[in-house]
Amino acid sequence: MTKKILVIDDERKIIDIVRAYLEKEGYRVLTATDGETGLKTYRLEKPDLVVLDLMLPKLSGNDLCRIIRQESDTPIVMLTARDELTDKIVGLELGADDYVTKPFEGRELVARIKAILRRTEQRSFIPVMRIGELTVDTERRQADIGGKAIELTTTEFDLLKLLAAYPGRVFSRSEILDRLQGDSYEGYERTIDSHIKNLRRKIEPDPDRPAYIHTVYGAGYKLEASR
Repeated sequence: MTKKILVIDDERKIIDIVRAYLEKEGYRVLTATDGETGLKTYRLEKPDLVVLDLMLPKLSGNDLCRIIRQESDTPIVMLTARDELTDKIVGLELGADDYVTKPFEGRELVARIKAILRRTEQRSFIPVMRIGELTVDTERRQADIGGKAIELTTTEFDLLKLLAAYPGRVFSRSEILDRLQGDSYEGYERTIDSHIKNLRRKIEPDPDRPAYIHTVYGAGYKLEASR
């Protein structure tokens, strides 16, 4: 089945470039030039992935990202006009799965999109993993704590699945980036901290005193039940 990708950007030139690259790869491309239209199109068409500009008229990219994430775990790639780490961190904390800074190479954006869509289709050889009251179902791509479902983004689930597959093992930030994003991704290791922060907020009884995802100072992160 052909994947649908919604591109929301107020620059028509950007939309045309992205559309050309994606259609060449066989994707069906939907477009919008403002946040309100983008939200309506998203709700009507239910795309497989959203490419979302940060600066949009009527409804900002951050606000739109927040709304989409409240409604689903549809992967989101943010486009930022400035190479500002703060903008990227905010986007990731709102639930974006990746970001690309303008100006960008069309091939780079396509590579990021392919990597994210590939991860959403991957299945682990371990169908269900349980650590304490945490359950990670890799086939259904669902997680719960004590039977209560947890709403996770694509990247958050993949990160949780990676840590849960190796209980007690410490993963460095660079190793997590490599495992989740692959060689095509040149990101900041600090973005992993944002995803960890989001995961803790969703699965920890007390995010300030983690019972599952532990920081190993100077080394990275590990997952194990401490209660």
